[in-house]
Amino acid sequence: MNKADKYNELITRLEPMIEGETNAISVMANTTALLAEMMGERFFWTGFYTVAGDRLELGPFQGTVACYRIKHGRGVCGTSWAQGKTIVVPDVEEFPGHIACSSLSRSEIVVPVKDANGTVQSVIDIDSRELNAFDDVDAKYLEQVAEIVARVIY
Repeated sequence: MNKADKYNELITRLEPMIEGETNAISVMANTTALLAEMMGERFFWTGFYTVAGDRLELGPFQGTVACYRIKHGRGVCGTSWAQGKTIVVPDVEEFPGHIACSSLSRSEIVVPVKDANGTVQSVIDIDSRELNAFDDVDAKYLEQVAEIVARVIY
């Protein structure tokens, strides 16, 4: 099964799994679990950071211990939040101001999750142990995941 097929299956499973749910933490927890389950070892860390004032705070995740808080505009997550757009980082060592929550992370993708007004409420953060693990296909489908999650919890 190619990557696009995996994402299509993931989305087919995600929508009915979270439809009608009202607990944001539960929705984020099951979304990260499904992403980790479906995408396998390529996704070494998968999680949400949620907006809390002037910073992001760690939310539900699958993976190793992570940073608790990230300031607005800092690192990949804070930059995605500040810019309101998906950021694909082929090599985290090349990203200015990268926050190394884990030395195992080699590449990263961060997708903003926006409410109906277009305000970023959280981000989906995914790390890989491999360089160049993420591309436009990942961005396209993870943005769909973010939209589905946003419709349910925001």
